Order: sequence, then structure tokens, then C-alpha cells
Amino acid sequence: MVEKGGDLLQSRREKFRRLRSRGIEPFPHRYRRTHTIGEAVAAFRVEEAKGGAATRTEPMSLAGRVMAVRSMGRATFLVLQDGSGRIQIHLRRDTLGQGYDLVRDLDMGDFLGSQGPLFLTRTGEITLEAHDLTFLAKALRPLPEKWHGLTEVETRYRQRYLDLIANKDARHNFQLRSRIIGAMRRFLDSRGFIEVETPVLVPVAAGAAAAPFTTHHNALNLDLYLRIATELYLKRLIIGGLEQVYEIGRVFRNEGIDLDHNPEFTLLESYEAYADYNDVMAMVEQMVSTIAQEVLGTCQVSFGETTIDFTPPWRRVSLREEVQRCTGIDFQDFPDAAALAERMRTLGISVEERNSRGRLIDKLVSATVEPQLMQPTFLIDYPLEMSPLAKQKPNDPSLVERFEAFAGGMEIANSFTELNDPDEQRRRFMEQEALRAELGEEVDRLDEDFLLALEYGMPPTGGLGMGIDRLVMLLTGQTSIREVILFPQLKGK
Repeated sequence: MVEKGGDLLQSRREKFRRLRSRGIEPFPHRYRRTHTIGEAVAAFRVEEAKGGAATRTEPMSLAGRVMAVRSMGRATFLVLQDGSGRIQIHLRRDTLGQGYDLVRDLDMGDFLGSQGPLFLTRTGEITLEAHDLTFLAKALRPLPEKWHGLTEVETRYRQRYLDLIANKDARHNFQLRSRIIGAMRRFLDSRGFIEVETPVLVPVAAGAAAAPFTTHHNALNLDLYLRIATELYLKRLIIGGLEQVYEIGRVFRNEGIDLDHNPEFTLLESYEAYADYNDVMAMVEQMVSTIAQEVLGTCQVSFGETTIDFTPPWRRVSLREEVQRCTGIDFQDFPDAAALAERMRTLGISVEERNSRGRLIDKLVSATVEPQLMQPTFLIDYPLEMSPLAKQKPNDPSLVERFEAFAGGMEIANSFTELNDPDEQRRRFMEQEALRAELGEEVDRLDEDFLLALEYGMPPTGGLGMGIDRLVMLLTGQTSIREVILFPQLKGK
């Protein structure tokens, strides 16, 4: 039984040795269960509807982890948990005979299998009457003292397995995450996209403005980077004639950690030939609303104190107009970085001495506009210097056809009408490299192999990047990215 005081580890080890000495293997190779707990409960309800309160099913074999033990002398009640739910197990000496002696070597956390019929107790609880008891794995460590409501955040993230054992909500959130990604794949597949895979180790960390993680390939004696985006490889596939492609995969950025940033995160990128950013906007609002409806049964979700409605159409607003509304600043009136930086300081926004104009506008948006965008919103038409991979607007070459999608006060997607002029792309890459040399900013890097591919011709293309983790945060009501990544990055102990 569960120990009170004493050396818990030593006690469990002694029970383990005692089982072995009696010829009982605490770690058998397998167990043939006939039902999950969820299936067993559902089957009982069907039989109950036919036979009433006196229902007893045919014997079933169930398996799971022991989550509670209550001994009453010649009878013991257990709570068994598997991936589908929980059920009570009733063990009696007159039913199990000598097998009942195994109860003394039982601890919370052990994995057990048991076979017998289901019945309804006098208190109305569905229960399995145990006709046998099989150890499937002896837990040599006890669950945390407050396993029934594990709340210590560091433990929950660092030892996620304990969190999943203890917290039903955590298990549910990660099950929802899987369903969200599955629904996303189905949506894109239904529209003719094909899923592809591109390199994780790359010679140039391009496709975004972010610091990469570096590594070294010994056999090739070559420095490589973990990818920061999949964009330039996916556009190579558009060039090659795969007209609708997407990838869902991990990307890696050597940057800070906060409530909505993790150094490695899951990104959807998709590219569609003959489309522009207007087509992508329509696809994004349709995709997210379809996923929400399929997974949650509604397009309205609770996020903090806000109810977010993902029903299309989403609001579309000019980036310039929204910045002006929130701050009173028209960034077109500030053509150089120094003047814009000085104006931002008057608003109390901390600005570094050496920042490009594009970086300053990005900070202005992040600090003043983004937190206010709780309902789904597309900010459209960004300054050219912020978007070196996007096509300029025909009627205003100072802007590009780009949008970012926001909800819950954070960015969830980024899209361009993709630049497909190789000479213009080279010029912009060179400008970015000059900024990096002058200011030390992280910028989009020059990729000669991509430029070579672009010279073979790329059709008009609409591209999209969407943060899967942030989308899952919104759809599950979580305000920290660590709640939706199974193993988030943490400081060393």
C-alpha cells in the first residue's frame, strides 16, 4: 500500500525484490487488453441501457496506471487510468484468493492489468470486478506529493511526464494540438497542396531575420546552421513546378524566451503559384475557422478575459493607418531612422542608438499596435525596408504586398506576394547585408543558390508562414507557449 513516512524509494525497491522472489515479473513484455477504459465505459453504458442498474458485462481486460488506492481489509478499491480515462477496480480476497496478497506490494503509480466484468456500485460508479491482477510495470519512484494537482510550474515543464500523469487538462491540450495539426493538413491537402520536407541543416540561414544556431559537419568539415525558416527551399520547389507545397516542421532561432517565444518552434509554411497575398488572406481565415469548427465545434474561443471569434471575414487594416491610430505617428513623415527614433522616445518606447528604420517600425508595431489586436486582424501593406522578400505594390513602391495576421494580441501568421525578380531580389539582399555590416542587425541573408534558382523563373506566388504553437495557444486558451510545447526550452538546473 501507499507508504506513510520512511524511505519511499527503499520501500518500493523492497516490494520490487519481493515480487521477483515470488516468481512474479514486475516488467512483463506485454499485456493483451480487450478494451481501453473509455471503450469499456461506453460498452457498459450500452448494456446498461438494455438491462438497467443490475447490468454486468462479459469479462473485459483493462490496463493502466494506479492513481488511487483505498484498502478495506478483505477488499480494496483502485482507480486505474489509461489514455482514454479512469475507472474503479474492485479487488476482493474471496474472488482473487492468494492473488489478493499482491495488494501489499502495490503502490500508486504502478501499471496493472486486470480482467473481469463491469458492474455498477451502490453509489452509481462503474467498476471492474477484478478476477485477476497482473503487474505490468512497478513504479520505483512515488508520484509527487501533490500529484493530484501538480502546480509547480518548473516541475510541470521540466518533467512533462509527471504533468501528463497528474493533469487531465494538460493531456487534453496536447491531444487537441495533434487534432489541430491534423485538421490543418486535411485542409491544405483538400485544396491541392502537397506536403514536402526540406533540409534542417543548411549552409545559409536564410528566409527570415533571426540569429541561427550553428553546428559543424565533421565528415564534410563544413559549418552548418539549423534552419530559421523553410521559405527559400519551398520556393525552389515552386520554381521546379510543384505549384502548391507546404511543410509543417521545426525551425530554430537563437533568440529570447518569453510567453510566446521558444528557441525551437513549429512552423507551417505554404506557397501557391499564381496567387497573391489577397488569396492567402482568404485561405488563412478559412483555414483557421475550419480548424476551430472541426476540432472545437465552434469558431468562438475563450482567451484570457476575451472571447475571440475566428469567423470570416477578418478585419483588414493598413499597417500605416493602424500605427497612426494607436500612436499618432505617421511613419511616412519620418524618412530617416534618427527622426523616427526620437519621436518614438517621446512615447516612452525604448530605442537603441543603432537601429534601421525598418527595425524601428517593427518595434513600434510590437509595442503599440500588436497588444491591441485581440480579434483576428490582418495588418496589410508594409514598408519596403521591412520586407526584402516581398513584391512592391504597383501603385506605391514604398510599400510591399505583405500582411501579418494577429489574434489574442500576438502575431500568428506572415505572408507575402513573393518577390520573383532575381535582380531585384539580389539588390535587396545586398542592402540587407550592408545593414548587417553597419548596424549588426539580424537580417535576411544572401543565398546565392536561391538566386541562381530564381533566375530560372518563378511564377507569381503567394507565400505564408504560420506559427503552429501560437495557433494552438489561441485555440486551447493558453497564454504561455510552454503550455503547448511538450518539452519547452528551460534554463539549466
